[in-house]
Amino acid sequence: MKKALVFFWLIFLFSAIGYLFWYNDIVYQLPTPIPKAYKAIESGKLIVNKALNHKHRKPVFLHFFNPDCPCSRFNMKHFKSLVKEYGDRVDFRVVVLSPKSFTAESIQDKFGLQIPILFDESLAAACGVYSTPQAVLLDQNQHLYYRGNYNTTRYCTDEKTSFARIALNGLLQKQTGLVFSQAALKSYGCTLPNCK
Repeated sequence: MKKALVFFWLIFLFSAIGYLFWYNDIVYQLPTPIPKAYKAIESGKLIVNKALNHKHRKPVFLHFFNPDCPCSRFNMKHFKSLVKEYGDRVDFRVVVLSPKSFTAESIQDKFGLQIPILFDESLAAACGVYSTPQAVLLDQNQHLYYRGNYNTTRYCTDEKTSFARIALNGLLQKQTGLVFSQAALKSYGCTLPNCK
């Protein structure tokens, strides 16, 4: 009787754990709900913001990030690989969007980043960002080239849908009119300003 009880308890426990993993996986594959007051920003629009302090003529890659967002944390390794690969040709910056207080140094130390950290929420609205993580790529004249996802998979392992890398290559090769699928342009991740 005791063995049967332990056996059923273990089955229940593993079933509950399996359900939680399945539920979380489904939740992270659903698009982030679009806010009611959302205004879409078209490609080619000039993005003017004093936080950018754009003094030289390189493209700018803005990584919209919330340290409390699991999707942002899953994406960090991929983002750092982009910085390593393109950092000599593109200015990378992290835009922290969180109701909590962080310092630039705490973000740099925690995630091993040596790039500027910005805390200007107005950049999100200017670029049409309403969830994290999101990638925004501005050309050397600060016109919006790409706003969207990094990849279709949570761990950014699918090279065929590495949208941020495709956008970086397209801009650096001066491709105009690069077209992305809805999977690239629809937001997936944590809502702003709170991580939900």
